[in-house]
This record gives sequence, C-alpha cells and structure tokens, in this order.
Amino acid sequence: METLLTTDDILALAPVPANLHAAFLRVGNGLIQRAGLPKDKVLSLMAQMLQNPKKFAYSKNKVTNLAQAIYELNKQGVAVPLSEAGTTYLPPEPPPYVLNASESQAVADYELRANPLPYAIFGREHIEEGALRQMETAASLPISVAGALMPDAHQGYGLPIGGVLATDINTIIPYAVGVDIACRMCLSVFDLPPAVLERDSTLLTKALLDNTRFGIGGETRTKYDETIMDRDEWRATKVIRELKDKAYRQLGSSGTGNHFVEWGILSVSERDEQLQLPAGSYLALLSHSGSRGFGANVAGHYSKLAMQKTRLPKQAAHLAWLDLNTEEGQEYWIAMNLAGDYASANHHEIHNKIAQTLNQNPIIRLENHHNFAWKEQLPDGQPVMVHRKGATPAGTDVLGIIPGSMTQPGFVVRGLGLADSLNSASHGAGRVMSRTKAFDTITRPQLDQALQAADVQLIGGDLDEAPMVYKNIETVIDAQRDLVEVLAQFTPRIVRMADANRKEARED
Repeated sequence: METLLTTDDILALAPVPANLHAAFLRVGNGLIQRAGLPKDKVLSLMAQMLQNPKKFAYSKNKVTNLAQAIYELNKQGVAVPLSEAGTTYLPPEPPPYVLNASESQAVADYELRANPLPYAIFGREHIEEGALRQMETAASLPISVAGALMPDAHQGYGLPIGGVLATDINTIIPYAVGVDIACRMCLSVFDLPPAVLERDSTLLTKALLDNTRFGIGGETRTKYDETIMDRDEWRATKVIRELKDKAYRQLGSSGTGNHFVEWGILSVSERDEQLQLPAGSYLALLSHSGSRGFGANVAGHYSKLAMQKTRLPKQAAHLAWLDLNTEEGQEYWIAMNLAGDYASANHHEIHNKIAQTLNQNPIIRLENHHNFAWKEQLPDGQPVMVHRKGATPAGTDVLGIIPGSMTQPGFVVRGLGLADSLNSASHGAGRVMSRTKAFDTITRPQLDQALQAADVQLIGGDLDEAPMVYKNIETVIDAQRDLVEVLAQFTPRIVRMADANRKEARED
C-alpha cells in the first residue's frame, strides 16, 4: 500500500497554516487511497497548486478547495510560498518556444499611393461616407493588393467594419484584424421542436443565466474542456505568457457590446446535402463573441507597436503593419492564431455546458471567425494576406452565419466564392448609428415595444444594442446575393447579453 501523507510532508512543501493541515491531509490521502495516485504525484499536484493557487482556484480539479483557501490567504496578504524542497516536485520547464524570425522590424516611413487601388463595393447605398473614406485610405497603402467593402460596413478604426483588405503576403495589419481578434459566430442545432421554447422557457432561461458570463468581470470557475490552455503557444512570448492566467479565468465567457448567447428557432425550407438537416424547424443556440481580454490586450500591444515601426500619414496611422519576417510580425501571427483557437474554445465551453444542462447533444454545430487574417491566393495565384474585419469568409461552399439583431433573423449561408468580394460576405446587419447616438435618441419603452412585437425575451442588454441601431438584415442579405446563398434562417427568442452596468468600450 502506498505510504500516506503526513503533516511533515505538507510543511516540507510550504509553510501551510495549521488550520489547513487537516484539509491538505484529507485531500491528499483521499487521492492516494481512493484515486490510487502515487504519493509523489499528489505532492507534485499540491506543489503546482501552491505555485499558482489562482489558476487552480478557478477550475474544477482535485485540489480546487485547497487552492481557494490558499488564494484567499494570498489576497489577504498572507503568503504561502513554495519551499525549495517543494519546488523539486514541480514538473520540468518545457523547452523555450522558438520563433521563426530573429530580427527586429526596423522603423520606416511610408507614403500612400497617389491613387487608391480599385475595389468592389456591395450595397454602396447602405454604407456611410466615413466607411467609404476609410476604405479609400486602406486601398492607398503601398502594401495593398485588393479590397472589398461589404454591405454592412460602417466606420471603425483603420479599416472600416465590413472591410476586406488583401495585402502583400508577408504583411499583417493589427487594426485591420480588429480589437476583438477572432470574434466569431457559433450555432448549435438540437433535434428538438421549437415548442420547447414555450414549454420549457424557464429551463432555457436558467440555462443561459447559469452558463454565461459577460464583460470585464466575466470569469468562469467550472470548465468543460480546458485543453486549449495546454497549447505550446501560451509560452511563445512575454505578452502571451502574461495574459495566460486572464485567458484561463475568462475561458467560456463573452464580451459586451453586440456579444450575445441566445435561443431561437432555426428554419430549414429544404434539405441541403452540405448542411445535412431535413426541412423543418429546430431549437437552436447561437452565440457571438471573441477572444476576450486576451485578444484585446494582444491587439492593443501590437497595434501600438505597428504604429511605432511603420510610420504612415496621419489619416492612415491605424493601418500600420508588421512584417512577418521579423520578431514582431511572428509574435503577432502566433498570438492572433492562438486567439482564434481560444475564441472557438470559448464558444464550445458555453455550448457544451448548455447542451449538458439539457442532456442533449447538438445534431450539427457551425462556426466562423469574422475578425481575422488568412493567408490565401488571388485568382491569378498571387499569395496574399486577407484581412476580414467584420466580414465572413465566403469561399466556394464555405458555410457561415450572418446574424441580424436581437429582433431580426440571422442566416446560415453558403459562400459562392466571388473573386471581387475576396471570398467574403457581411458579418451582420451593420450599425446605422453610434452607441452614443443610440443612448441619446432611443428610450427604454421603445426597446420594450420592439421586443414585445418580435416576441423576444431580453436578459441584460442596453439601448446601444436596440434593434433600431441596425440596418435591415433582409436589405443587407439582398445586397450580397452574388456572395452567399441562404440555407436556413435563425429567429431569436430568448436573448442573453451583458448587463447594462457591465459595458466597456468596444469597436464592433
């Protein structure tokens, strides 16, 4: 039989307070006796917890309760440092992550082209002048190769929201990716009839409340699958390493602004072999969010760095780029792609937890990014970096999701691969007024009336996301019939968004 832990073993790890000795022994010896873990492995687990109690306190694991107790002591200013002997139980450090570039990007000044490159505009009559001017500037960059503007476009920072820009293959523009890196859609469809929304509305509402967290303070304690945090890329750079703990705590949460998790009805008019859903109506769960504080901090750091390295005329300053052949470019590329996988994991956490609450597995799940950069080829074979800032990939037979608003439908679409659009489509309906203007012009009774008319229950949310701030989604879809084919329609019914007091600055 494996030797049990003693108080001396615990004190050899760290100066654990006497009132916690019994708890450490109970947990440790329970793992030895009931779980069959070797004593050394239990001591290793405890050493890792003492080294980083916050991480273990915010997850469901074998030493969660111990971690919470130590973390509380740390917050009170009582340190419980790992001893020198305790450090011998820590697993060995992995080898350093090696970048593909070793040279720093030089500072350089650039001028814009005298005349912008031609680019396609879809639904021009629905696009504000500010977005058109921003796209003109983007098409004037010396690294620009091609561009397109989607019908939901509106003004943002650097590249407009709804802007698509192809640049030289070894260049990447952080602000053309966006502040919320890898913001994305995710749709889970269940083999349940829409009648469930009426019959079990209390259960569905509770499932949203119990399994969603929004905003700056939105953190989750219980994880469904935290394997995304085991990726080697989390130790690739100082910026990423310093954000890992935040990313772990926020795994499975959503942002503010237009981010949501909602129940609705997916209507399929006829069976499509690619979608593989028979005609009919289904209960569905739709979410919209991104890479949370991790992505926002990466975007802020590398946008600022790009503007320091690549100096452009004032009107184009936010379109500064990084060179992928340099350390700075490689660091951003690694962080952006990690943010993409992390954003996907966020959605999966939410969808899997809610599905578990219903004791159901989705029959299909669809998802897509819309704030990202991809290495692609133009029709002539030229390799380019395609930035889609608030634009949905719409290559031939690529499935995507284009939402409307809290009262307007969303659509499952199939890309038609139109070259002029750079294989892209809109990412939503697009705003017709700023958040400030929304607060100044829309009243709560107006919002309540719109919700009642659409038979939508709203949990959280605020006036800056009222349906009236968005373009008509049907008009936007009509403007891109050459870009996508509609396969199904999603109608919102129970919408969960950030509470009004959890707002933070966002670029949508």
